[in-house]
Parts: sequence; C-alpha cells; structure tokens
Amino acid sequence: MALGFPTEARTGGDILPILKFDAKGGDWITQDRSQNSDGTWGKDENELPTPFKFVADMAELQVGWLSFATGAPDFQMVKIGEAMIAKPSDEHKNAVRMRIAISGEGKLREFSHSAKTVLRVLDKLHDQFMAQRQENVGLLPVIEAGTPETIKMQSANGELRFKAPTLNIVGWVERPAYFDGTVTAPSQEPAPAMAAPAAAATSTAAPAGSDLF
Repeated sequence: MALGFPTEARTGGDILPILKFDAKGGDWITQDRSQNSDGTWGKDENELPTPFKFVADMAELQVGWLSFATGAPDFQMVKIGEAMIAKPSDEHKNAVRMRIAISGEGKLREFSHSAKTVLRVLDKLHDQFMAQRQENVGLLPVIEAGTPETIKMQSANGELRFKAPTLNIVGWVERPAYFDGTVTAPSQEPAPAMAAPAAAATSTAAPAGSDLF
C-alpha cells in the first residue's frame, strides 16, 4: 500500500463528521455531532444502506498508527508516500485515515480504520487509484461501497467471522471546492466521468454544478 503526513496527533480543531464501517456486523454508519440543550455534545448515528457512492481525497490519504487506549482516538499519521513513523506504543495499530464526501450530502467526513480485513481492501483500492490517476489528473475518484463480504478465519477458539467492505472506483469527478475549505455547504456535486478500463481511462469530467454524482 503506497500510503503517508508529517507526524500529527489529532486535536479538537480538526474534528469532522465520521463515516464508520463495522468490521463485525458489516454496517456502514454515519456519525455526526450535535449540541444538546445543556451545551454538551452528543453523537447522532445512522446506518447507511448499500450501495452508496462517495468521493475520496486518496492523494492525501494518511497512514500510520491509531490507539483508543485513552478512550479517545490517538492518530499518529504520515501522508502516504512519506516515511512511516515508529510505533508509538503497544496499544497502537496500523491505520488509514482519509477525507471523503458521501454523494448528495455536500460536506466532508472522515473515514479511518485499523482492522486488517479493511486495510487489505483499502490496499487494493489504492492500487486501483494509482492505476487510473494519470488519466484523471486533478480529479477525485468516485467510490462505490457495495454489499460487504464475509471473511472466515480459523483461531484457537474455532472459526471467526468478520465483514470486509466492497469498494471500487466507478468514476472520477472534479474536486469539490469544500475539500480545500473554500466552501462549507455546496448544494450540488459534479457528475462523475465514468472511468473506462485502466488501459483507456478518460479524464473527461462534467462541469461543477451538474447533477449529483
């Protein structure tokens, strides 16, 4: 996986709404923060049915380490392609983090994961991204999340069952301005230019402001 950012720990200033994947149940879940009447913050979670599409800033994907030992996520990441940092502690696991936008929402979310079954899928997805990016310079990939796959593993306690996401690049779109912080709530996304086979991929994209991708 050709994934790496300068070393950084997560701070309160970079919290984004989240897209999660349950590696045991196979559910995709959106998580948003909302402020209660007493001023405290809570989490609103909603299951997202498959299939659905999202765009991802895979060129800025981060890899590194993630720990929940303190109860909060501790990210120690580098930008893909940069030298990996040493494992911070025994509690930290290999992880990936990237910014995404679900079709039709018009806002940024963060997706991260440390399960090996998910990292294997992201590794293949990144290979697909690298194979097509030269024919789609300046565009972001549209990724379709399909029905999760059941993964069976043998352990000392018998068979274990997990779920792995099904992710494939199905098109490319112009980079939404809000990925760079210039717009916070666009009403529409550009339509995707459906990718041709890798050997003959096209960089043609619909102009911004056309139908939702």
